[in-house]
Amino acid sequence: MTKPTRPRLASFTHQGRRSYGLINDDGVVDLGPQCADRWPTLGDAVAAGALEQLVAAGQGATPDIALAEIDYQLPIERPGKIICVGVNYPNRNAEYKDGQALPEYPSIFVRFPESFVGHEQPIMRPPESERLDYEGEVVLVVGKAGRRIPKAQTLEHVAAVTLCNEGTIRDWVRHAKFNVTQGKNFDRTGAMGPWLVPFEDESQIADIRLTTRVNGETRQDDRTINMMFDFRYLLNYVSTFTTLQPGDIIVTGTPTGAGARFDPPVWLKPGDRVEVAAEGIGTLANTVEDET
Repeated sequence: MTKPTRPRLASFTHQGRRSYGLINDDGVVDLGPQCADRWPTLGDAVAAGALEQLVAAGQGATPDIALAEIDYQLPIERPGKIICVGVNYPNRNAEYKDGQALPEYPSIFVRFPESFVGHEQPIMRPPESERLDYEGEVVLVVGKAGRRIPKAQTLEHVAAVTLCNEGTIRDWVRHAKFNVTQGKNFDRTGAMGPWLVPFEDESQIADIRLTTRVNGETRQDDRTINMMFDFRYLLNYVSTFTTLQPGDIIVTGTPTGAGARFDPPVWLKPGDRVEVAAEGIGTLANTVEDET
């Protein structure tokens, strides 16, 4: 288990009630009762630039709820845009074995919120395909709007970081010549969370270890410093064609080692447990079930 040392803010439900709070090793400091009148959700707090205020409100307080009693939800429950980056590690590019050089620009696609579940919620394998795959990734959460943001200023627009298992239905990303939308957007095939770690500075993400384990076996293992398109570049590039808004999500790419690249491929199946971990952020864990 990769344990973060920085504050953690999570969205959750408890006894049918939605709230958010500060997570520590002893439980959850429920911030909803004192803060929801100003910021009804974590997304609202991100938009208001209020994550530091939430952390200050919760630090030193006695937890209200045990961790075992909450159900984690997506940290940003209704993000405006979820923009994903494909093939962003050199070894990942080599996995395709197509003889192509490293790309000049990043591959970009979008996902819908309904395609994700929260930490410790089951990922669903749809009846249409058994080729459910995993992709562990670091996620940037936008905190300040911007268009054509200069590289030197891009990280000023980041409010927090989190993790993603960018689950993919592999045969459905090949249904058409130029798009992957179908295979990337089956309901509840991916996960995001467990929480938001407020962004402090570039050292927090520039060179951290990112791993994905399936049933305890390490399948993906790399460092963010090896990304072909770094965090500053991605924010600059994406903000060129669309205005980034608070609460938007950028999923920054996965290392080599996805199940599709084994010979023969190794697909996720019911009962599997997938853990995506990154230094200073934490561990996102989900089991796999068949959709019924």
